[in-house]
Amino acid sequence: MSTPSETIAAPSRAPAQSIWLSDNALLIYIALATVIVHLIVGNRYGIHRDELATLEDARHLAWGYPAYPPVTPFFGRISLELFGTSVRGFRFFANLAQAVAVVLTGLMAREMGGRRGAQLIAAVAAVPFCLGGGYEMMYVAFDCLVWVSTAYFIVRLLRTDDPRWWVAIGASIGFGMMAKWTMGFFVLGIVAAVLLTDARRYLNSKWLWIGVALSILIWLPNLLWQAQHHFISLDFLSHIHARDIRQGRTKYFLPQQVEFMGFRFPLFLAGIYFCLVSRDGKRFRMLGWMYVVPLFLFIIAKGRNYYMYPAYSMIFAAGAVWGEGWLATMQRSRAMTIRTVAWVALTVDVLLTIAFWMPTAPLNSRWWAINNEVQGDFREQIGWPELVQEVAKIRDSLTPEDRAHLGIIGTNYGEAGAINLYGPEYGLPRAISGVNSFWQRGYGDPPPQTLIVIGLSRKHLDEYFGSCRLAGHTWNQYGIKNEETEDHPDIWVCGPPKQGWPEFWKDFRYYG
Repeated sequence: MSTPSETIAAPSRAPAQSIWLSDNALLIYIALATVIVHLIVGNRYGIHRDELATLEDARHLAWGYPAYPPVTPFFGRISLELFGTSVRGFRFFANLAQAVAVVLTGLMAREMGGRRGAQLIAAVAAVPFCLGGGYEMMYVAFDCLVWVSTAYFIVRLLRTDDPRWWVAIGASIGFGMMAKWTMGFFVLGIVAAVLLTDARRYLNSKWLWIGVALSILIWLPNLLWQAQHHFISLDFLSHIHARDIRQGRTKYFLPQQVEFMGFRFPLFLAGIYFCLVSRDGKRFRMLGWMYVVPLFLFIIAKGRNYYMYPAYSMIFAAGAVWGEGWLATMQRSRAMTIRTVAWVALTVDVLLTIAFWMPTAPLNSRWWAINNEVQGDFREQIGWPELVQEVAKIRDSLTPEDRAHLGIIGTNYGEAGAINLYGPEYGLPRAISGVNSFWQRGYGDPPPQTLIVIGLSRKHLDEYFGSCRLAGHTWNQYGIKNEETEDHPDIWVCGPPKQGWPEFWKDFRYYG
């Protein structure tokens, strides 16, 4: 019988068998199942307001944007080229990115010495975040993929002791900085892990520094874009972070970590024990510090709860490997009982995710009401076509002269993005807005003289514009209460800015 250390020394290989029933095939089947679920329910309600911002930025490719680095709009643009404005098609690469993360989680367990059972447990443990985080075309999906791929390459490094893996690690980190800046917290975790473990030996390796140089080289286009735009994203992040703290969105960071793990919490504890305490996991001590350091940094920095979620895949993989070794020491019947309980728990977690974190509930049902109590994203996918329809109705009520010099202001990126997505069907002009990257695209030439303004309060209208009248309200056919119908439902027709367009536009910039 092999010892635990011998098991870790090389990934376990199953006996020769059909490629369709191999360990790799089973991991791919699990990942494909998540993609299929996404495709089935991917168009159930509509497009989320945050996705409308991503879609609009995808039409204007750049090396950076105030709200995020360029990777997500880049894949959004590929989706637009391949699938048009199909909501399912727009979300496809986010679905796929999370599916790849599921496979890599299973492969991490293999590299740590896990056999088929451990690999499958690890992969299925990654499925809930794959389903919830990969449902919308957001940077969350690509951020998760790069955290998991970076961890996978580090596991390969630690298992093989081949320093050339630092090149792959550096490439993954560089790509991660182009996906979401929270990768920087993970990088600090990796640095601490190197310094606090015997991985310090790699500091003398040229491959580590080649990896560092490669990561900077990949990130450099976004860094240069930030410099050219006066590091606008720091202003954006400062504003959003202050808002999150003010609204209490960062208040329950630690309890929400436990809530996220659900029935996988014992697997998490096993993974932490394996990485930080167990003699058998000594080779993979880096992974434990790569989790602990970002966790404490996010606590100190008051980060949002989901910022940490991509780090759990490596811990689940480690927990599955430890659990497999632990069960091997037990009586067969007892081990079988524990395996059964584990699989039931993982299945329940997946089903709960599908029930409450995916668009499966019929609109306005009791199930829907519970969903909206759990999280409020789905209601923000309702009503965008109706909003544009109402704006078109108001446009049609104007005189020919007013229509000839018309502009549409969307106060937030959802409103502006919806006008630009659905407006061409009604012949509407493209919307203008002061929010995020919309502001950089200006107000048009010649400037509009008649404005349909969505969402501003009467107080702000009187401050900025002349001769405003209430012309309509936002609505949706299901009567769903959301940000548009509750917080800023009024649609106005106004004259041009009192102070003139150039002066008005200078002060109209804001973040959201």
